[in-house]
Amino acid sequence: MSTTPCDEAERSAQPTLPASVVYILRFEAFAIAAVTAILFARTSASWWLFAVLWLAPDLSLLGYLAGPFWGSRVYNSIHAYATPATLGVCAVLLHARGLLPIGLIWANHIAVDRLLGYGLKYQAGFEWTHLGRIGRRRATLSE
Repeated sequence: MSTTPCDEAERSAQPTLPASVVYILRFEAFAIAAVTAILFARTSASWWLFAVLWLAPDLSLLGYLAGPFWGSRVYNSIHAYATPATLGVCAVLLHARGLLPIGLIWANHIAVDRLLGYGLKYQAGFEWTHLGRIGRRRATLSE
């Protein structure tokens, strides 16, 4: 796939974060991953359920089959905390005990992704995230 000068300009214009901000965001992700795992353990739900559903949010990568514009939107909609948080709130308010473990697994997946550097995506390409560039050539602070 060839790139145009506009594509290159858009890629080079992606924001980069200072290292201190990235460390804070990754620590936050670690905290969320730990808390969701502890809460999941308290639900008495099966760890098999955790193992089976943990990768389910990555099915959103199929959105990239339609291109980076749609891929980033599908990925970001699934990898935002709003939906699993809403699922958790609904589980508590509606006394739907089966929903809470699913919301906790989903939030844990997002947190571990962010801890590993896989943040929300820009439409410039999968490797451009709100946590910096991922892939073979990682972004530096001077980029």
